[in-house]
Amino acid sequence: MADITASMVKELRERTGVGMMECKKALVEAGGDIDEAVKALRKAGAAKAEKKAGRATSEGRVFVAASEDGKTGALVELACETDFVARNEDFVSLGEAIARHVASSADLGAGSGEDLQEQTIEGESRTIGAMIQDCVQKLGENTRLVRYARFSADGSLASYVHAGDKIAVMVELSGDAGDLGRDVAMHVAAAAPRFVRRDDVDAKVLEDEKEVLRAKTLAEGKPEQVVDKIVEGRMGKFFQEICLLEQPFVKNPELTVEKVLAESGNGATVVRFTRFAVGEEG
Repeated sequence: MADITASMVKELRERTGVGMMECKKALVEAGGDIDEAVKALRKAGAAKAEKKAGRATSEGRVFVAASEDGKTGALVELACETDFVARNEDFVSLGEAIARHVASSADLGAGSGEDLQEQTIEGESRTIGAMIQDCVQKLGENTRLVRYARFSADGSLASYVHAGDKIAVMVELSGDAGDLGRDVAMHVAAAAPRFVRRDDVDAKVLEDEKEVLRAKTLAEGKPEQVVDKIVEGRMGKFFQEICLLEQPFVKNPELTVEKVLAESGNGATVVRFTRFAVGEEG
């Protein structure tokens, strides 16, 4: 049996983040071969990840990455079981690395975290899936890459992170809105619009809302011949609730977001936005 020294255990712990006793056991089983011990611990980590995979991941955080020129960026949601782990340095480093990878990968758009499992981050020998498994082994909680979104802008990008990294927004603007771009992103975080403008609203969403409003108006006893006109009037309120440009601006509710942008004088308007909130995807 190979002589397992304290320095060997220390090196293995530093490489894997696993507890001293598990490191020593792995070294004994690997005959003192540190690389084989790392491999064995990673395999054990995969097994642990599978056992923990069914546990609820209602906590986590959203990570933002953006290029220096403000032309590309990414949002990534990484979930875990407790807020304690969501604040852990290893968990944060993993999320930040994945966000940078998404931002720098021109072939990515938006999708589920499952889409990235077999990808490899530059400078890493492990896949993203393996990195997540290692995180599970090290931190002892189910960890799941929920989703990602990548932005590439002709104009500019603005981002905002809120509520202890639980909500993050990225907004693409047609021009450079300066500090106002961040204010618009902050507005999206607070008001949670679903669309940029009326033309973006899905036909099915419109049909469903009109059906609900029509039934409500009839139930109020309004005459049949004026119901459609009343419904159209009430749809205006609906658009104000779900369309970003029609919402009262959070920093000046007397003006809509569209009006604030128009009066800024820089000619910028919103092209699209994405808002991630931890846990909203289940």
